[in-house]
Amino acid sequence: MLSHYLTNSINDINNLIELTKKDIKDIKDANHELVFERTKIKNDLIKAFEHKKTLLDNELIKIVKNSEHEELEKVLDENQKTLLNDMKLKLNELKSVNKEYAKFVVIISEFYNTLLDKIFPREMDGYYKSDHRPASILKVSV
Repeated sequence: MLSHYLTNSINDINNLIELTKKDIKDIKDANHELVFERTKIKNDLIKAFEHKKTLLDNELIKIVKNSEHEELEKVLDENQKTLLNDMKLKLNELKSVNKEYAKFVVIISEFYNTLLDKIFPREMDGYYKSDHRPASILKVSV
């Protein structure tokens, strides 16, 4: 069962990595709608991974409790150790890809916030910026 949980968890992580890489490409190409469409898929994958991770944790606890060794290294076979290491590597890769994705998200967010501030300036209220003025102040000249 442990090998099954590990394999399925790695597959979920691989899918998340691929979807995030597609998101990065689509952000670069300004295909933001495709990014938004993948959000639900990614959220579902994350929930599935979290569920599998819980099952995996419970299985590891059960294996260690039922063995005479208290160290995980002595309890797992070579295939399970390899899968566990692969999962760790894939999680690190996902972290790296998510960092890259986050950089693009911040850049786009800053661009739109700056654009919004130029169109609808905010006034300072002490050290805080108050909300944008109502849209009724916007005039269009043709």
